[in-house]
Amino acid sequence: MKIAITGSSGFVGTNFIKKTKDFTITEIDLLTQKVDEIDFSQNDSVLHLAALVHQMKGAPDEQYFRINRDLTYEVAKKAKSHGVKQFLFMSTAKVFGESTTGRSAWNENSECFPLDPYGKSKYEAEKLVLSLQDESFKVAIVRSPLVYGAGVKANMYNLVKLVKMLPLLPLGGIHNKRSIVYIGNLIALLKHIIEKQESGVFIAGDQSSFSTTALILLIAKKLNKRLYLIKIHSSITWLISKIKPSIMDRLFGSLELDNTITNRKLEFLPPYSSEDGIQEMVDWYISNR
Repeated sequence: MKIAITGSSGFVGTNFIKKTKDFTITEIDLLTQKVDEIDFSQNDSVLHLAALVHQMKGAPDEQYFRINRDLTYEVAKKAKSHGVKQFLFMSTAKVFGESTTGRSAWNENSECFPLDPYGKSKYEAEKLVLSLQDESFKVAIVRSPLVYGAGVKANMYNLVKLVKMLPLLPLGGIHNKRSIVYIGNLIALLKHIIEKQESGVFIAGDQSSFSTTALILLIAKKLNKRLYLIKIHSSITWLISKIKPSIMDRLFGSLELDNTITNRKLEFLPPYSSEDGIQEMVDWYISNR
């Protein structure tokens, strides 16, 4: 099969190309190529990974919508006009909202209530590309939680760094539930959807979710690090929630996805355990310190 990939220089794109030998891949750089100049006519599928991801320091709302919504729709329309059979769009769990604390996990049929520009722009892009679907043009959407693995940056990298550096952390006794997906499992899912030329809305994820405490202990185990966790006093968590609510939500809140429908429909099982994925990430971190 011949596929074109946008955003191929990102974390998911570089790993997809490195771990995939079954496809003939054309890389599309939307920073240097205009959509009007791209020729998709030789491709069976387009994997659209290019995006403006969530920026910790913020970005103008119009920038999220211009890149994540408008550009995505332009690429999808061009792919359809060139006879591409399938458009696979990498979306995010943030289209559902920000938290499942106090509620059941989100699944493929859950209603979407995105709250920030990143989630809103991705959700609007989903609706636009789905409107293009017909018998000759299939659209597949993959909603993903936090992706981790060798080469990861941002939150997961910082968490490994924190566990490695400190002998004690005030993060014991946290019973939240957060879904994550190892890059190897995400790539296996994307490949499966392309090979089977599937359409629909799918959720990526490892086979189980983790509490913050359990994830930290697993990272410590793979680092062969003795780590002591203490439970933080409720008055301090209240103070954190007032000063830094985003940090409070990431550490103590839940964001759980249920991908049972995806795995059943696709007859797919994530091939790697979370322990495998954490081990690879930790090995990479140690070798690149």
